[in-house]
Amino acid sequence: MTKLTQTDDYAGLTKLFIENELEVSDEEPVPTDVVKAWKIVDENAAGDANPPKLIGGIILSKREGEFIIDGIAVDPGYRKQRLGESLLGKAVEEIRRVSGDRLYLVARAPGFFRTQGFETVAKENAPYFFECLTCPQYGASCHPEVMKLEIGGNA
Repeated sequence: MTKLTQTDDYAGLTKLFIENELEVSDEEPVPTDVVKAWKIVDENAAGDANPPKLIGGIILSKREGEFIIDGIAVDPGYRKQRLGESLLGKAVEEIRRVSGDRLYLVARAPGFFRTQGFETVAKENAPYFFECLTCPQYGASCHPEVMKLEIGGNA
């Protein structure tokens, strides 16, 4: 059984992101403030001496007043179960709760994010707060997309 909860275990989430080949850097171009983070665990994968297995996570942060996904990953063995969609839903729900307008991210899997309503932002129109845009591998051996989701329903 999977369980989604809020978490402060940033070290565990960072480990999950690295295991899923997401780049994690302490050298951000602008200060980052964590808003909230969520994790998904598989309680059935826990043994008598082992805690539930961390299988997904997301960190919602703010940079320069804009909401960003500062990391999202789902263990490959648990993909296609809509867990990424559930994680994104928590982030969007929080942004709506505080009357936010939009959400940015850098996507290595832009197709998934398009199915969730995100649109690609041209490099020249992207906010300068993603380190990817200044990385020498950007566009050469790495082809992520800066994406944005307009958040509706802020009444």
